Amino acid sequence: MKRSLKQREGWWGFLFICPWLIGFLIFTAGPMISSFVLSLYKYDLADANFVGGENYRRLLEQDPLFWKSLTNTVLYAIFTVPLGIAGSLAIAILLNQKVRGVRLFRTLFYLPSMVPAVASALVWQWVFNADNGILNQALGWFGLPNIEWLQNEKFTLWAFVMMSLWGIGGQRMVIFLAGLQGIPESYYEAATLDGATGIQQFRFITLPSLSPVMLFNLVLGIIGAFQVFTSAYVMTNGGPNNASLFYSLYIFRNAFQYFKMGKASALAWILFLILLGLTLIQMRLSKRWVHYEGETR
Repeated sequence: MKRSLKQREGWWGFLFICPWLIGFLIFTAGPMISSFVLSLYKYDLADANFVGGENYRRLLEQDPLFWKSLTNTVLYAIFTVPLGIAGSLAIAILLNQKVRGVRLFRTLFYLPSMVPAVASALVWQWVFNADNGILNQALGWFGLPNIEWLQNEKFTLWAFVMMSLWGIGGQRMVIFLAGLQGIPESYYEAATLDGATGIQQFRFITLPSLSPVMLFNLVLGIIGAFQVFTSAYVMTNGGPNNASLFYSLYIFRNAFQYFKMGKASALAWILFLILLGLTLIQMRLSKRWVHYEGETR
């Protein structure tokens, strides 16, 4: 009787997850398997010839733009991820204070993340305009010359790094804010009674308590940085001289401009392996610095 009841519960549970399972197989697992198969073919929408791992070999050994796009993306991630996490945490701490109008400030800081990516790119294209952009006007107030932010390859990557700070009041800030509100006030009260300063409380209470949240934002931040596309496509389309040719943009070019679907699929799977490897490394290293409540070491 008990076995029959468990079987019925199991079938009902399977029935309830069937919509999600079918959607996953059709819209996620299916395309992933198809893209891997395509990566083994030289496919240009007309002819498909099986080449095995030739697409991967050519990317690694004979394609300078592959390494250029990967280098640009890695450099972008190196600068934007730490700056984004630090900026989001700083804003979250400010917005966690008990002051009048704090809800209005939270809304104002979150609003930029609601702007569509294309509209945001167009606004920043005007900000970085070499002739009458607001950024060069501000530099002129200090007697500094105009900079060709999007026309000079020496400054293009830095322009995109600055633009990335536009979104520090978005998702990551909200996650940090939720983490801050989950820290018990008794921790700070006890530390205050023991004579701990604000910096000491931040170092020994806030940071350890937020370490799981920081790990989560770090993983998402790296994944997001490696997938930067819209701003580069709208503002520079990879120029000048491929200075803003990011990895996702290079995948797009091969797939939808050159129609090299096999090569684009190989690029996508290399990106998947890179992100998987980085995520596994972070998870392994997290044992050294991430503190979970109730955990004993």
